[in-house]
Amino acid sequence: MAFLCLLAREVSLKKAEVVASKHKNAIVIAADTFIVFEGEILGKPETGVEARKMLRTISGKAHSVITGFSIIDTAKNKKLSRSVETKVHIRKLTLAEIDTYVKSKEPLDKAGAYAIQGLGAVFVERIEGDYSNVIGLPLCSLTEALKEFGINIL
Repeated sequence: MAFLCLLAREVSLKKAEVVASKHKNAIVIAADTFIVFEGEILGKPETGVEARKMLRTISGKAHSVITGFSIIDTAKNKKLSRSVETKVHIRKLTLAEIDTYVKSKEPLDKAGAYAIQGLGAVFVERIEGDYSNVIGLPLCSLTEALKEFGINIL
């Protein structure tokens, strides 16, 4: 999992650097999120068939959500990259539940084929870690990291 945490940080840093190169006096934040099940990254399903397969795969099991985020202060050339991992436990799903959910089209643009902030929330038995990380941006960790740049959200 350490390699995937590093990969998430690297991808987010590359995204931030592309934007930072176009702005001379800015704070740039970028992130990238992976769903990881048994060492494999689960991307966004392109079809209902792929979504059903992913949902059957994670049904009754736990997986990790890893988000890498990077902050760049272009004026000071200061960079920071971190990653956060949250474990998500999905309850055992029936085939009828999977079919109904896939028909909603919600899973088709979501990594891992579910949205914890949408209808997919009813599949989540519990999480270990940061809820906002599962949505795609670990707000608590980001807020703490921004303090290192002199930015206090509150």
